[in-house]
This record gives sequence, C-alpha cells and structure tokens, in this order.
Amino acid sequence: MPLLRYTVNQEDEGLRIDIFLARTSELPSRTFVQKLLKNGRVTVNAQTVKPSYLLQKGDLVTVDFEEPKPPTVEAEDIPLDILYEDQDLVVVNKPRGMVVHPAPGNQRGTLVNALLNYCKDLSGIGGVIRPGIVHRLDKDTSGVLVVAKHDQSHLSLARQLKQRTMVRLYLALVHGRPSAVEGTISAPIGRHPVHRKRMAVSAEGRPATTYYRILEELGPYTLLQVQLSTGRTHQIRVHLQYLGHPVAGDQVYGRRTEPFTIEGQALHAATLRLLHPRTGQLMEFTAPLPSDFQRVLAYCRKKWEKK
Repeated sequence: MPLLRYTVNQEDEGLRIDIFLARTSELPSRTFVQKLLKNGRVTVNAQTVKPSYLLQKGDLVTVDFEEPKPPTVEAEDIPLDILYEDQDLVVVNKPRGMVVHPAPGNQRGTLVNALLNYCKDLSGIGGVIRPGIVHRLDKDTSGVLVVAKHDQSHLSLARQLKQRTMVRLYLALVHGRPSAVEGTISAPIGRHPVHRKRMAVSAEGRPATTYYRILEELGPYTLLQVQLSTGRTHQIRVHLQYLGHPVAGDQVYGRRTEPFTIEGQALHAATLRLLHPRTGQLMEFTAPLPSDFQRVLAYCRKKWEKK
C-alpha cells in the first residue's frame, strides 16, 4: 500500500485537510480523500482527524491507501434492437429495464456492455464507462438513443444537444389532465434535499424546460407528447410530477399502484431528429411503443372510451 507523508508549511496553514489532500497530485479526487478520512486512513501527528480539521504549520500528515483500480467494462453478448447504423453512429431502441452505462450496483447487463460486444469502434469522449454515449435514458424509460462511433461524431451530436437542435420527442401516460392542451414547464431541477437519489424542482437547481401537448384523453389518464429542451436527470418525470400529473407506473415520482400492469414508468422516447454528423442531412428515427405500453393504452381506451 502506498504511504504518503506531508509536512504542512505556512502557506497551507488553516486549510481543511480534505481540501489540502485533494490538491495533491497523488490522490485522484476529493471524494476519494473523504473516503480515506472516513475509514481512518489519514492521520495528523499520528491521530485520526475529521475532514474539517484545519491544518497547522508543522503538522505531519500521513496517508495510507490502496491505489484505485482503473475502471473496466466487459463486453457482453446481449441482443440489441438496432434502428440504424453507419460508419459514424448507431441508433438503438433501448428496452425498459436496461441501464445505459455501468454504475455502482449495475456493472453488467447495461447498454454499454452490449455495445462493446456489438461494435468495436466507439467514441472515447465519454471515457471507459460511457464509450459512445451522447445522451441517456432512465433505466425504466424505453426508446430511441443515438451512440457515436468516433470522437468527431460525438462532438457533433453533443453540440446539437447543447444548441438544442436535436429534437427528442417522448410519449408519456400521465395521471389526470393538464389544464392547457399544450404548455411549457420551466423550473430548475436539482437533488432532492432529503432523498439524495431523487431529483426535485429546486431554486438551487439547474435550468430545465419541458414542452408538452395532449394527444389523447383516457378517463383519469392522459397521453402526452413531451419534448425536452434541456436534459436534466429524470427531467420529464420530475416536471410532470411538479405539474401535478405524474407519469403512470412511476414508483419514484408517481403513485404506487395502477389498475393495470406495467414494468416501470409509462414513458417512451419515441422520436429522435438530428443532423447527420458527417453529411449534415436531417434524419429522423422512431422507436415503436413497447408491447406492455400498447396493452396499457388498449386497456385505457376500452375502459374509458367516450360513449
């Protein structure tokens, strides 16, 4: 195990120890430093300290740690529904229940694992964990997603996302009926103040804008077409909950039970429009509704069709 020692000089006196260590080139991040402090792997003058400890001139700081292993992602033979492919990009129809890229608790079975097996050339801009990934869909959101095969393609697609020229249209079955046939939801989104794995509308959040239009009224439910202007985490689900019309089947932001069965939320990335990164040609890709979403709509139409 590497053992690091530092003697605090006058210039660093008064600094928090976590900030001091995060500034060193030997340790990868402040988060990594926080873990070392929490696990008692950092001492000052042979005594463990809290991250808030303020350094004094002459303090002897000792760090005992294991070097983090570089992340790796294994290719897996997982079937993919390819909507389009050429030398620059791949467009896939992601199934509900599949995570886009590996993360703690989901190291295997992701879209990236499948892509590494299917496609040998992917953009490296996203790093080892997210090769080729330009944008994401939640685990339980199905639909169309574009993947870049090389860096130039990735840069072009990312620029379209940033400039909001890439059009992403979703279908969402929600509770209730919005008061307006179409509307705009502009509300900043950030981490929930209590439930840190959830997002919420928050004054401290990042700007977020979502457009919606009513497609069909189905008794206590409404089918919406939703368009993203920005791409915050869980944006559509959070904004529709904020509007008072949570997505059906959403166990996090919606209601616990429904009169029908659906695995995950009734939210589907139906259409993606973009300019081809090489030719500049306008292209549109559409992913069909999953069979369980179709069954839910059929159930609603039969049960609450207008007499």
